[in-house]
Amino acid sequence: MRFIIFATIFISVMTLLTLLISRRFIRKLHFSKKTKLYLNIFLAINLLGVVAYMFVRYNPSVPNWAYFLLSLPIGIIFLLFIATIFYEVFALLINKSIKDESRRDFFKRGLDFTAVAVAGGVNAKAMYNAKHIELEKVEVKIKNLKQEYKIVQLSDIHIGGLVDKTFIANLVKRVNSLDADIIAITGDLVDTKMKYAKPALDELKNLKSKYGTYFIIGNHEYFHDVAAIIKYVNSLGIKTLENENIYIGEENKGFYLAGVYDIFGNRVNAYMPDLKKALQGTKNFPKVLLAHQPRYIKEIDEKVDLVLSGHTHGGQIAPFNLLVKLQQPYVKGLNKHNEDTQIYVNKGTGFWGPPMRLGASSEISEIRIIPT
Repeated sequence: MRFIIFATIFISVMTLLTLLISRRFIRKLHFSKKTKLYLNIFLAINLLGVVAYMFVRYNPSVPNWAYFLLSLPIGIIFLLFIATIFYEVFALLINKSIKDESRRDFFKRGLDFTAVAVAGGVNAKAMYNAKHIELEKVEVKIKNLKQEYKIVQLSDIHIGGLVDKTFIANLVKRVNSLDADIIAITGDLVDTKMKYAKPALDELKNLKSKYGTYFIIGNHEYFHDVAAIIKYVNSLGIKTLENENIYIGEENKGFYLAGVYDIFGNRVNAYMPDLKKALQGTKNFPKVLLAHQPRYIKEIDEKVDLVLSGHTHGGQIAPFNLLVKLQQPYVKGLNKHNEDTQIYVNKGTGFWGPPMRLGASSEISEIRIIPT
């Protein structure tokens, strides 16, 4: 039922955007009727692709090439809508600033061709960006830490669809080359039914680090049998931190790594985050907390040196990051929350929906925590 409601709202929004693009952009282009007809047909095909995508999202029998084609229209329509907004603004400026009709017509035609070319180029660049995972290196100073540790953070991998066994196998090779002390996976690892996710998850058994790999659930795990996901991830030799902590490092020279359930658990009244329980027994040692959503930082009422989060995807496709900012206090990167707490937000190692990224690359985070 939840899926039907979401799909209905999502398709309705995409339909509205499609109509706006057609009427406020394509209709105003100084192109031939035939060319505009082709552009509207292309737009309609993309809308049909959005509808089809909603039905194949969790169906692994769909070939990767078909899944790829059906997942693109969401991003294409969104970026064309943004192009429409810019087109309207520049068209208005031309109308207001140029009085001579022939010159105004010349600039409008130039705007038409430029807008279409830029829109196509931006879409192509967004697809290119999603295929390349960047290594983001950051150094975080922590009080009372006795020695340096390297944490490799992965987040929002979203196994399912294009994020398959091959994707994870390649990811594991890159992570292992970083020689991490610990690996932290901060939620939204699985985004399909467990029976389909297992081949990709099995690749995570090959992750190597000095003190192990740790996982917390994100909001998407609640959609796919969170208990089964936790059980299977644990069977791979990866420790799920369930409102608990573990000591990392040599005696009196390490830190506590804690993890909480996602705040989505408060909505479903199950697997709810409990910070007090997660930090129990950590005393005055340095603390690193894994919490999927950055806004959980508002619940922290005691000293935590560093919070590692994900969820936002860095906005994934700009300017969507501006909307994310309305819900989350931090969207990406290292941020100083207060005198006691810093937070690092991973932009996501995979992607959700369209295999597109603009202004927010996929990332593996290499976080060196060092003594002050």
